[in-house]
Amino acid sequence: MATIKHLTSKNSNYAAAESYLTFQHNEYTGLPILDEKGRPKLRDSYLLDTLECGESSFAMACLIANRKYGKNGGREDVKAHHYIISFDPKDAVENDLTMERAQALGLQFCKDNFSGHPAIVCTHPDGHNSAGNIHVHIVIGSLRVRTVERQPFMDKPCDWEAGKKHRCTSAMLRHLRVAVMEMCEQADLNQINLLEAQGDHVSEREYWAQRRGQRRLDHANAKLAAEGQQPTQTVYQTELDKLRKQIYAVLNKTTTFEEFSALLMQEHGIAVKESRGRLSYCPPGRTKFITAKKLSKKLEKEQVLTALSQNIQLAAIIQPSSEKKPDKIRKLVDIQAKVAAGKGIGYERWAKKFNLKRWSQTLCLLQEKKLLSEDALHQRIAELQTQHDDALAVVKDLDARMVSLKELRGHLVVYRQYKPLAQKLQTVRNPAKFKEQHRAEFAVYEAACAYFKANGLRTLPDLKKLDAEYQTLSSEKNGFYTRYKKAQIELRELRTAQQNVEAFFRKEERSHAVPQQEVK
Repeated sequence: MATIKHLTSKNSNYAAAESYLTFQHNEYTGLPILDEKGRPKLRDSYLLDTLECGESSFAMACLIANRKYGKNGGREDVKAHHYIISFDPKDAVENDLTMERAQALGLQFCKDNFSGHPAIVCTHPDGHNSAGNIHVHIVIGSLRVRTVERQPFMDKPCDWEAGKKHRCTSAMLRHLRVAVMEMCEQADLNQINLLEAQGDHVSEREYWAQRRGQRRLDHANAKLAAEGQQPTQTVYQTELDKLRKQIYAVLNKTTTFEEFSALLMQEHGIAVKESRGRLSYCPPGRTKFITAKKLSKKLEKEQVLTALSQNIQLAAIIQPSSEKKPDKIRKLVDIQAKVAAGKGIGYERWAKKFNLKRWSQTLCLLQEKKLLSEDALHQRIAELQTQHDDALAVVKDLDARMVSLKELRGHLVVYRQYKPLAQKLQTVRNPAKFKEQHRAEFAVYEAACAYFKANGLRTLPDLKKLDAEYQTLSSEKNGFYTRYKKAQIELRELRTAQQNVEAFFRKEERSHAVPQQEVK
């Protein structure tokens, strides 16, 4: 999945942009990494080209444009715009994406969307998180150096006239996201719908806060390990990440919005409110609410209500028992090994009582199941293992079919929603202008058509039949999942009982194996 990110720079040193792209920098401080002689170290691998710079460097071309038009002299003026297109790591293996191919795509993307601006296009083979994702940096000077031909996505003279500054508006970002989707579709690369937020929203600020916090935590844990102490925390969480996890925990166990909001306040002190059909959350210690859009797509109103309705369906299948559950059978403690490791007499007394209780539970379980012989116990465990594996295989198969149906349904809804728009395209006076006005809608419509064609669907299925089939698969999956969980619980109990029996008889053998004393 290719994504695009936008950053602005107010640094008047334009050469710093090219230096960052070609030399190694500390990802936390932003300072260049020096070799043993105190010189900046070049990156191991990169490809770099410039556009609209003539025979000058990028920095010189930007400075000449600023002097010519008398702009970008203020400290707060945006001097450059930085766009980063990151490709899916799987594209390198599955779709033969190389650095050279990515660089060519980046150059064409820059020519199509940022013509008239001095630009640097640079491709790197990997990102900060070492995920193996090839990505392209496009850095453009904010000032356009020549007038260009007006394109359909340009709506004001400042978008094509020389001497005007680049504007990264919400409409421009929407256009660029659609352009990235179209580029990946034409190049047969993996792609998602960039017009719809996917999962948790992690801003650039939160991303680096997590990276720096994790770095500090790793250093602190290294010191603790050197002192022989056990670290209590290994993964650093930002405040927003903690907030997400707290909301998810409450959302997974509630069935109504009233219960959801009340439990959030009761357990975590988090207030939730609805305004204009949108949800916002306010953790303790804050006065300003945080919109769901800044946290996660899953925490917006529509997704929250969907999750609550699914919890109602699950609650009807799995009813919680009001009776007190018996203690789980646990493994016997090897008292001799613990005492040899330095445990005291108090621990030994507790362990003897603990083992007596667990051994009694083990015998009761085996008598209840009528598994008093070793062969019968082994046979029952083998039967449960088979039931467990078979049910799990069916659950995975049904889950895959449900995912496929959900994907088909999504494309079908999009196709029906925008089919009238595609039909209207045949009757309008200016089809090119009409298509550009609805470019995003046509992009997802054509993606749906391509999905139907790839899957050989000449006749589209009925939406109601798809929903009915999905519900049937869901109920069937729930039945097999119940069998799977039941077999898993009993299998875990019998394996623990089996280990307790073996441990008990090993102890008996050790107690009877008394060494002979010397006769004086």
